[in-house]
Amino acid sequence: MRIVYLHQYFTTPDMSGGTRSYEFARRLAMRGHDVQMITSCGRGDCSGWVCTKKSGISVHWCSVPYSNHMSHYQRLWSFLRFSWLAGRKAAKLGADVIFATSTPLTIALPAVYAARRLSVPMVFEVRDLWPQVPIAMGALRNPITITLAHRLERFAYRSAAHVIALSPDMKAGVVAAGYPAEQVTVIPNSSDFQLFQVPEQSGRDFRNQYDWLKDRPLAVYTGTLGMVNGVDYLARLASAVAECNAEIRFLVIGAGREENKVRETAESLGVLNRNFFMLPQIPKAKMPAVLSAADIATSTVIDRQALWANSANKVFDALAAGRPVAINHRGWLAEMIDRSGCGLVLDPHDMESAAGRLVAALGDRQWLTQAGAAAHRTGKERFDRDKLFDRFESVLLDAVERMETTHFAKPLLFQQKYWSYENGPKAPRLRRGA
Repeated sequence: MRIVYLHQYFTTPDMSGGTRSYEFARRLAMRGHDVQMITSCGRGDCSGWVCTKKSGISVHWCSVPYSNHMSHYQRLWSFLRFSWLAGRKAAKLGADVIFATSTPLTIALPAVYAARRLSVPMVFEVRDLWPQVPIAMGALRNPITITLAHRLERFAYRSAAHVIALSPDMKAGVVAAGYPAEQVTVIPNSSDFQLFQVPEQSGRDFRNQYDWLKDRPLAVYTGTLGMVNGVDYLARLASAVAECNAEIRFLVIGAGREENKVRETAESLGVLNRNFFMLPQIPKAKMPAVLSAADIATSTVIDRQALWANSANKVFDALAAGRPVAINHRGWLAEMIDRSGCGLVLDPHDMESAAGRLVAALGDRQWLTQAGAAAHRTGKERFDRDKLFDRFESVLLDAVERMETTHFAKPLLFQQKYWSYENGPKAPRLRRGA
């Protein structure tokens, strides 16, 4: 089965950022599928289209600069330019199914275009509830723009043969927009146990690089420093924690539009390079050593209910590493933490309360051991990447099989022509694992 996979922000383990698309795409390739990834260079460090091969995936890179530092209008231009180029490329590649993963929501435009040109199904993945998130953030304020964004949302869902949502709360949002619940499958972000099961020495080596760390308790944040993340919360938390236990260290590793704001907040509170430290973003392949060194991992968002539906990679990386996780919001992740005992749900406003709970947790070795074991167990039982991949592949295969049994299916002549172009004169392979 040929799969055209559209993801504007595709990253590999030797790059910084989430690797969900890479991990799913390489597993598809391992099962014999022909995977054509369409993405952007991001930094604009390629010219035109460049095709590379990575872990069996054909990756088509186009030169469309994007950065978390861009303004909203610059990002919109980046989204639209990528949509135009990606749609044309996808239609030329040919496919049995088009798979598009947001954000941005505009990824639906090239996906729908290519699917209709090729008469194949499109499966759409929702990583964030758009446009609810930018509306909650104040990025979309004009009533006309908001109306157009909601129309694009409904267009994306109506055009999809199936929708994948990254959390139960996201599924509820998709259904609320009018899409049938039975055609939505929840496949959260996942835990990569092979990647994060590293020797304890990896963590010790990381700690020994820094005189300010050594054997002190450590809370880490690894990820984007964007507006939605509200990482300045950790700087304020570090200030409150310093009043209780000055030995506890906070480490933020990442980059983004709010990086200077986080640093300035920490400096103004007198905690920067005292108990609050910042390092540049690192490739995903180096993240296991960081989490091995950590006592607890954190994930934060600003206090907007629309953001509670998130499925942050950093949470599932912590589970894979067997580390407790602390978040500062409610929603499905908070419910998971409360039920499993794998971490803490901290108050988003009461710093004294949040600091007290964190200090108590980091000072209790028995709690850390039990919460770490609960994190590992929860990750294995609910979020193991290999198990969730099976569900992912089934969604794609079922979409193709349903298309073949309806009167909207591609004519057999088209299928034979496509496969003769790629593999010689043979019938299309639509069986599982093909």
